[in-house]
Amino acid sequence: MHGPEGPSGSERTQPLPRGYRVGSWEVTEPIASGGWGTVYAGRPVGDGTGPTADREDVALKFLPTDGLAPRQARKVAETARREVEFGLRACHPRLIRLLGSLVLSDPGRPFLDGTIVLVMERAARSLRDLLGTDVDEAEGARLIVEICEGLAHLHRGGWVHGDLKPDNVLIMADGSAKLSDFGLVTELTDTRGTHGYGPPMGTFDYLPPERWKAPLGEHGVQVRPSVDIWALGIVIHEMFTSGASPFPGATPVSRAAAAQEYADGRAPLRMDNAVPPFWRALAADCLAPTHDARAAHTAESLLARIAARQDPEAEPADGAGQPPSGRKAPRPWAVLRGRARAALVALAVCGALAAGWAYAVRDGGSASPTGSRGPAATASAGATAGAAGRIRVFNTEPSCGDRGDRAPECSLGLAIDPLRPYTIDNVVPTRVWHGDVLAVDCQFPHGVPIVDEVGTWSAQWFRVRLPPGSARSTAWLPAVRTKDRPAIPQCPRPTPVR
Repeated sequence: MHGPEGPSGSERTQPLPRGYRVGSWEVTEPIASGGWGTVYAGRPVGDGTGPTADREDVALKFLPTDGLAPRQARKVAETARREVEFGLRACHPRLIRLLGSLVLSDPGRPFLDGTIVLVMERAARSLRDLLGTDVDEAEGARLIVEICEGLAHLHRGGWVHGDLKPDNVLIMADGSAKLSDFGLVTELTDTRGTHGYGPPMGTFDYLPPERWKAPLGEHGVQVRPSVDIWALGIVIHEMFTSGASPFPGATPVSRAAAAQEYADGRAPLRMDNAVPPFWRALAADCLAPTHDARAAHTAESLLARIAARQDPEAEPADGAGQPPSGRKAPRPWAVLRGRARAALVALAVCGALAAGWAYAVRDGGSASPTGSRGPAATASAGATAGAAGRIRVFNTEPSCGDRGDRAPECSLGLAIDPLRPYTIDNVVPTRVWHGDVLAVDCQFPHGVPIVDEVGTWSAQWFRVRLPPGSARSTAWLPAVRTKDRPAIPQCPRPTPVR
């Protein structure tokens, strides 16, 4: 959890019994406890068959409000609101998924009555747990890249995490890293997209020096992406030193004071020699003493530096000039691939979230799914009268193309507007899967260029028809999502959709 203030979760809650029902899940065991609440493991309720059979184990984050002063209760509610709003708007393979939220009604347990529960994707452990082991350079490099990919996605979308630390980097069962705990996430709301305003909270060891002197206005303190970059520098140092901070001190307050001495020029930056030279230099840039000096080192530029180290002959990933349609893009390792997966895999995963489970509180505090997956466009759509042709969907991801099932994580998004970025707010509810055959009206060769998971680029889009009963009659499929090239007319330039 986050925040230097607030009573600990253990002081305000009682242990939940194994089997306690929370909506469609039941509690199994505690995972972690922090400043505002407690996280439990949860499993779907059922006997292994029926509607819960394909449901995953989850993490249940309990944010109690009982016994809090009004000001503290408002902070808890604001934390939950931020996490839910962010979870619905931002999604990426490097971000923990929010699966739903509910408010408990349990008069028999007053300490739980009114508790806000966030239902989240389950991880195996946190990076903090991993730091107790010997992380070699190869594993550390991979984890740093994945953290940077998550930050790059956040910053591109106009968000700042605001509480990056090893506790909030979760390690999944396959060993990959995902950012979590978005209670302090801040949207960049100024007209230039340089800063936003958030509550004056955070974790002492990871706050940049300027935050200690930041003025507190009616909207909070100013928050900028360089806050995350500073925290990333601390995390990189901790990665290779079993969790040791680059700033000396026996307590978080004393280490924060040491960081301010460094920022004021009264002490040098002393980094442990256990940090390999390349990563020590990278961390030092992240820990530039002022925001202005740090602003030059973005998550994107750090990824490019790492890519260049892995592949010295790779061209810079500066976004200048798009490769011709259908050709292989230059491949700075991790950057290009990360962007491809960020754009396309996120649409598959986020689409499953958006069309998946929502939660509504019932009498007695139980909650149930209220939502359904949109119908997939299937071969029958290809027979639509008047269509110029048919086109078959192709998923580049081998695990999805080979499975033959319609798993939510393998579904693909169809865009509303081919002239807008291919993100979750630009897709229709209807999902498609590998092998689906769609009726196609025409093709537009000058849309937003898209790159798939293997680096194939194309600016071509196909306007396809949706099944009867869909929210829209047509949508757009990027050409990288099919191997078909039907002989069909060119569409007129689409009218931008707002």
